[in-house]
Amino acid sequence: MTEFKSTNTNEKRNRKKRKLLSPKMDLVFQVLFGEVGNENITKNFLEAILQEPIKDVDLSKNPILRRESPKGKMGVLDVIAEVNVMKMCNIEMQMKEQDDIISRLLYYWARTYERNIHKSEEYNTLKRTIEILIANFEIPGLEELEYCTDWKLIETKGRKVILTDFIEIVIIELPKIYRLNENEKDNKLLDWLYFLENPSSEKVKKIMEENEGVKEARDKLEEISDDIIMQRLADYRESAIWEEKAARRTATRKGLEEGMKKGLKQGMKQGMKQGMKQGMKQGIEQGMEQGIKEGREEGRKSEKIELAKKMKNKGFSIQEIIDITELSKEEVEKI
Repeated sequence: MTEFKSTNTNEKRNRKKRKLLSPKMDLVFQVLFGEVGNENITKNFLEAILQEPIKDVDLSKNPILRRESPKGKMGVLDVIAEVNVMKMCNIEMQMKEQDDIISRLLYYWARTYERNIHKSEEYNTLKRTIEILIANFEIPGLEELEYCTDWKLIETKGRKVILTDFIEIVIIELPKIYRLNENEKDNKLLDWLYFLENPSSEKVKKIMEENEGVKEARDKLEEISDDIIMQRLADYRESAIWEEKAARRTATRKGLEEGMKKGLKQGMKQGMKQGMKQGMKQGIEQGMEQGIKEGREEGRKSEKIELAKKMKNKGFSIQEIIDITELSKEEVEKI
């Protein structure tokens, strides 16, 4: 009996020391919300996002990711959930900033929508499709909008009529939740977002006391974090992400260096061309100005010499001629 208590105590101690895997890591996110058996967790999460009651969630269309040795890239690790039989939700957790994120969203929506229909089936078998992006970064162009935005096809002039509810895109930007006022922080969606951000925080522990869905997700995350295969896959995925980031930084640095070299070379070439052009223009202007100045001075001197000749012929003394014309004695004597 004593031995059993000791073992149980060690298990509890190990559970306290265990580091939870981040639910924001796309691989962990896919297993937590996309694996068969976790339907209730996904149901609660989607109800918080869509703000509508959900009866049934089917996760059977997701691939099984728990395998010992992943081969190559894992590709897009999103979650496909069929909701109430009548609509499809595609949920993507995106950690890395992507310049083409909006184009990606449209593509993922179209891909999910297309999956609804099979060869020879009628178009009326297609289902309402909702693309949900949870971004660990702020998206350019949406800076002034709220942390959660809902997008549909709407007539632009009157902005009253929605063409169809079959296309819908929900964008959640996690960094924006830290700029909310206190009176904005009390809703179930934020409970889930705080869980994604830091499942071990004191805030999440308090949330778990009232939110059964988050509590169930936290318990499941502990189970996932204890799974040796998931630990290996998470390590592999994290290494792959860091390698990709390093490759991007290297490519960016090389691109900048190459761009600077080309820019410097082109700048010098263009600068020399513009410099020569500007120099010629300034030279002509300065030459004309100097020439006019020298011409005027030469003209004035010629006038003085002509005046001195006339004065000399009329018998003026050399000193009188010097005083009036301001010519030098040598210049007067040469006349």
